[in-house]
Amino acid sequence: MSQATQAVAPQALSGPGSGRGQRWRATVRTAFPFLVVAALWEIVARAGMFHPRLFPPLEAVASQLVRLTASGVLPHHAADTLLRLAAGFALAAVAGVAVGIVMGRWRLAEDLLLPPVSMAAPIPGIAYAPLFLLWFGPGSVSTVLLVAFVSTFPIIFNAWTGVKAVKEVWLRSAVAMGAGGRRLFLKVVLPGALPYILTGLRLGLAQAWRVLVGVEMLAAVPWGLGWMIFGAREFLNTDVMLAGVVVIGAVGLALEKGVFERLERYTVVRWGMMR
Repeated sequence: MSQATQAVAPQALSGPGSGRGQRWRATVRTAFPFLVVAALWEIVARAGMFHPRLFPPLEAVASQLVRLTASGVLPHHAADTLLRLAAGFALAAVAGVAVGIVMGRWRLAEDLLLPPVSMAAPIPGIAYAPLFLLWFGPGSVSTVLLVAFVSTFPIIFNAWTGVKAVKEVWLRSAVAMGAGGRRLFLKVVLPGALPYILTGLRLGLAQAWRVLVGVEMLAAVPWGLGWMIFGAREFLNTDVMLAGVVVIGAVGLALEKGVFERLERYTVVRWGMMR
């Protein structure tokens, strides 16, 4: 076999067909757990272990999901919840990353901020809800601020840990090569801490979802997935509740695949810090 043929062979193996195969395998790996859970759910629902109103089959859930979507009710609920989530999580991301980096870079800030953060973080987010409702009144403002407050803590802890985890040899090498304060931070500290910061943002987003769905009912907001789920409970509309849960899970998966994984791929994976 000639050298030209040998050189072309690996390229042929990694052509469009190989790319399609990898995407197909990735899709199967992503879908497989959901198919298993769906099959188990359907088996239990069809076995008659629970009343159909309490444990409806997937057909009923899908039918309700389509009906609520076609009527515009579900998109309206989802849009209001996503607006509150985006506003609250944006505040939490900015504040959490900033506070965590400050704590990691300056010992005085760490000594002053770590005790109150460590005290407030373990308290369940829903326990703060009555205070925020009294301070800011019922409605979207208190909901957004509570979401921001509760989801800040995991971001702070992970950003702080990431800055502290940057290796001293990296810092000394950068300083020896003439890196100043700002350049040292942008080229060494921030990239080194980014995997931890992304983990903190993931955990903060999950925390934001949990407290948002719970507080939407307490805050007396007129629209929202949490309001829809709790309202459906009053009438034993389990299929409506599950439709809301499915939307919440689908949005979470979309954010993970469409935002966090792409951000990792173009930063820490490209830099060789993660696989």
